[in-house]
Amino acid sequence: MSPHAAETERSSSQTVKAQLSLRDLILSGELKPGDRISELSIVERLGMSRTPIRMALVRLEEEGFLEAIPSGGFAIKAFSERDIYDAIELRGTLEGFAARIAAERGVQGSVLAELKDNLRQFDALVARPTLTVDDFSEYVEINAHFHALLISAADSPVLARQIERALNLPFASPSGFVMVQAMLPEARRILTIAQDHHHCVTRAIEAREGTRAEALMREHARLAHRNLQLALRTQGTRDLVPGAVLIRRPVAAGIY
Repeated sequence: MSPHAAETERSSSQTVKAQLSLRDLILSGELKPGDRISELSIVERLGMSRTPIRMALVRLEEEGFLEAIPSGGFAIKAFSERDIYDAIELRGTLEGFAARIAAERGVQGSVLAELKDNLRQFDALVARPTLTVDDFSEYVEINAHFHALLISAADSPVLARQIERALNLPFASPSGFVMVQAMLPEARRILTIAQDHHHCVTRAIEAREGTRAEALMREHARLAHRNLQLALRTQGTRDLVPGAVLIRRPVAAGIY
């Protein structure tokens, strides 16, 4: 590796580190909605150089966590429930398109085999007589793998890049509310519905039913809407939502 390439790689690594550190400060509530932050203040807080901090701030603005202030610097953004629903809906639309083109173009046998193996792991977990927080942590990993396999099945680098951008939107992740779900009485029912969606989407892709695969995946994303509504109905579960401090209430009527 040339010295220039090595320096570029180090710079990129520092930017990612700064970005993750800042995101954690925001989601933990250490930096609150409306707080103004400057490049210099973050340099001092994280003990990093200005270049990666500058890039990290720009990336977090692109992700929607920050908004630029005309006079300079950034402010931490707050989000309405409508904002979160829109982010989830966007992710579901893109994943639905991925499922459709995977079905219409056909999927490699090895990818289909991985999807089915993933489903067996899901089935074994959901069949456990009791579900603990550790089980839900395991579910998050299996679920992330399913969604990654779906993107792989579409075999579209262009679409994969857009889905990655959507996943970086606040609260848009497929597993964004799963750990809160572990505390809800409806936990097993929601998991069972989610797992049925996984099976149905996989069968639709294998059967080359593009329209059905797309509709199922979009409906699957809306389970996150339901989880959010359930999580926000009491203060006890609301406090378990990562980044709950960023969520502005009340929500306008008519959002489901």
